[in-house]
Amino acid sequence: MLNEIRIPSRAEAEQLLADGLKKNPGKWGDHSRNAAMSAYKIGEACGMDAERCYVSGLIHDIGRSFGNFQLGHVYHGWNYMNGLGYPLIGRICLTHSFALQRISAYGGAFDLKETEIRELEEALLSLEYDDYDRLIQLCDNISGASGIMRMEDRIADIQSRYQNYPDEKRIVTLSLIDLFEEKTGRDIYDLVCEGKTTDHY
Repeated sequence: MLNEIRIPSRAEAEQLLADGLKKNPGKWGDHSRNAAMSAYKIGEACGMDAERCYVSGLIHDIGRSFGNFQLGHVYHGWNYMNGLGYPLIGRICLTHSFALQRISAYGGAFDLKETEIRELEEALLSLEYDDYDRLIQLCDNISGASGIMRMEDRIADIQSRYQNYPDEKRIVTLSLIDLFEEKTGRDIYDLVCEGKTTDHY
């Protein structure tokens, strides 16, 4: 049971990110740091475990350390964290890309073997999302490499890169703002110190 709830410390998470960036440098590091700070502030305002929120945000994209993958970064991050004995973080690596809880909603390339896609799909469908899953989905979608951005702009950026963002997924993703504004009683952008960026991840 202890292994099921164990998460890396903040220092361990920061080292995992630093090591990942040595293997595959990129804007994903700053994006992850912004997601972590957003997750900490929102999680704290909700009465969640703020350190768990921070760590989850910081290494939600750790699968990018394995190369410039699209769906592959989900699989590699999930597999890596599970292998290190951090299934709660592995779960976040899996769920952060799926506000709409089905593999077919992924907008990028399916750059995995069929067996790996099926493995991901089975794992995704076995879950019942909780506030931690939803929080990192939110923070992933308001965090650029240079700062906090409007979710609509982040979605437009993703759509421009992947040429695909289903309308149903857009509706579900945008609804995360309302969900956490209700939980916190605050404007989310005010809470995380809204800024604008033109340097999108």
